[in-house]
Parts: sequence; structure tokens; C-alpha cells
Amino acid sequence: MILMVGVLICLAILVKSALKAFSTPPLIGYIILGFAVRIIDRPLGFLNTEILNSFSFLSTLGVITILFRVGLESNITGLIRQFPRASIIWVANVCLSATLGYLAARYFLNISLIPSMFVAIALTATSMGISVVVWQEAGAIHTPLGELLIDVAELDDISSVVLMALIFLLAPVLRSSQAQSLLPIILKSSGVFALKLFGFGAFCVFISRYLEKYMTSLFMKRKTVSDPMLLVAGTGFIIASLAELLGFSVAIGAMFAGLVFSRDPEAMKIDASFGTLYELFSPFFFIEIGLLLDPVSIISAVGIGLVLLIARFIGKSLGAGIPTFFMTGWFGAGLIGFSMVPQAEIAMIIMQHGKKLGSWALPQDVFGGMVLVTAFTCVVSPLIIRRILTRWPLRSDEHG
Repeated sequence: MILMVGVLICLAILVKSALKAFSTPPLIGYIILGFAVRIIDRPLGFLNTEILNSFSFLSTLGVITILFRVGLESNITGLIRQFPRASIIWVANVCLSATLGYLAARYFLNISLIPSMFVAIALTATSMGISVVVWQEAGAIHTPLGELLIDVAELDDISSVVLMALIFLLAPVLRSSQAQSLLPIILKSSGVFALKLFGFGAFCVFISRYLEKYMTSLFMKRKTVSDPMLLVAGTGFIIASLAELLGFSVAIGAMFAGLVFSRDPEAMKIDASFGTLYELFSPFFFIEIGLLLDPVSIISAVGIGLVLLIARFIGKSLGAGIPTFFMTGWFGAGLIGFSMVPQAEIAMIIMQHGKKLGSWALPQDVFGGMVLVTAFTCVVSPLIIRRILTRWPLRSDEHG
């Protein structure tokens, strides 16, 4: 196990460096690494239960670092200021992408209820990091359109994590309940969930408003540079574990923990040093995604992935593009719409959880199809966005 971890860490670094030259997100390389390990294991059989459990633990640490960083990099103050505009685009793109995803899975692909719900919620998530990198390269991220994109993507992240926690709670209930008693049980479970989420959110707000500044100040007084980052990361792990104990998931806890520290400018210094911890653990989440892929189901996954990919492109591009058109015109609508298409971390966390629940929650071919959707959107969408921004560059004073 130690040998495998060491080799995979080194390979992950090399893969990231190689893919950077082609402007390709490293997560695709990490998934391929995990899939390669799965292929090699077929004749050798070295992936025993102990090793798989170890990978699962490392993957959980990866989930925490990924969502903690998403929360840490969120600008809640700016988001509140831009909420009236961004919320219209957010609601439209989430509703349309979820609806199209559910209809495509449930009625076009004849997938059962619970897997269709997992697919629908996963398709609402947007990977802000994929598109933002392209905007940064073009010097367009600080334009009004760039700021609008960030606000909408942040709302997408928050809503996707909340919906993710809700489906994790409801999936076992839907499986075990009789049809005639389903609605009361769903309402009761959702009510309990809402109360616990409100209480957990209030707890995080209390820490953020009254304790965070003192905690960060104390952490920053440590003599070594790494201490503040490690103390903040440790606090994030504690908050994530509390969320798990409350019946949510470490993902939503990590996201809220990042939001706790996001309002303090000092946290930006911590964010810079947090990068090493992120680079160490986040690849293992995507490596486990590759490990969970079944080579036998890849062929059937291609057809499913193609249908869901079409639903993804239409749902996100039109859901975000149509409201943006009335605010900025055709150019802004196309640019924002295509920038919302990539899906990565949060969508894969939803898929991973469903896969681990069992085939009743997410069949292997549906899981594989969603992995293919992730890979394709992460490669193709940045190429489209880069082409648009190269041909029609934005200036910081332009609205599009």
C-alpha cells in the first residue's frame, strides 16, 4: 500500500505537469491513473480489501480538501452584493439542467427513480475552476462578465452541495419505503434535514462572525509558515466530521468550513499555503473514481454518457445563457452559457457516493457514463471558451 501511494503521488505530479502543457485539467489524468490500476489488478489481484479501504480513506481526505478549498475561495460578501442578478441565472440553469437530466435518465434511458435523481443533481453542479482558468489566461476574469460568472458558479457550488446532502439522506428512505407512505416520510425527512442544516449553518456563522478572526490571528502567530495552514486545515476536518455525525456528509461540512474562513483577508495567505495539502490528497479522490470504473461496462456507458452529455450541454448553456442574454446580449449569453458546462469535483463526489451505496442507487454503466460526461466537458468546453475569448477579447470596462 505504501509503495502504491508513493508511486501514485509521483505519477500524479508527472501527469499534472504533462497535461498542463496541453491545457487539459489534471483530474482526467488522475481518473485514467485509477482506471489503469484497476486494469493491472485484473490479472494480478493485488487490490485486497485492506488496500481498497485505505484508498477510500485517502479519497475521503481528498473530498474534504477539495470542498474546503471551494468554500475558502468563495467570496460571500461579493456574492450577496451581486445576488439579484446572479440568482436569476443560477435558478434557471439549475432547474433546467436538473429537469433535462432527470427526464433523459428516467424516460429516455429507462433508468430507475433513485439513479435518475443522482444524475439530475450531479448535472446541476458546475466546476468553476475549469472555466475560470481560461478566463484568467485571457485577462477577462475581472470584467463584469467574469465577476458575474464567478457569482453564478459559486451559487451553483453551494446549491449542489446542499442538494447532494439531501439526496444522500433521501436515497435510503426512497428505497425502503412503500409507495403509499412515501410522501409523508419524504416530508418528515426533509424537515429534519432542513432543521439540522439550519442549526449547522448557524453554528458555522457563529464561528465565522465571532471566533474565526481570533482563531486566524492566533494561528498566524505561529513561528513556522506551515503551522497556520495546518491548524486551519485541522479545524476544517473537525467541522467536516461534525457534519458527518449530523447525518450530512464530510463534503458539506468541508464546504461550510471553507466558508467560515473565506470572509477573512488573512485566510488568503492560508489558502496559498493550503495548496500543498490540496495537491497531496485531491488526486486520490479522482484516482478512486478510476478504480471504481468497471472495464466491462465501458461500452454501455458510452451510449448513456452521450445522452447525458447532450442534456448537460443544453441544460447548462441554455439555462445560464437565456437569462444572461437579457442582461448582456448574445455574446455574454454564449460565453456564460458555455462556461457553466464543465462538471468535475462536486458531480463526481455525488456519483462516487451513489456508486458506494450500491447498484440500486447508481448502476455501474450510469456511473461510467457520468465519468465520460465529466471528461468530455472538462476538455471541450475550455477549448470553446478560449476560442471565443481569443477572437473577441474582453476589457475590464466592458460588459460584453
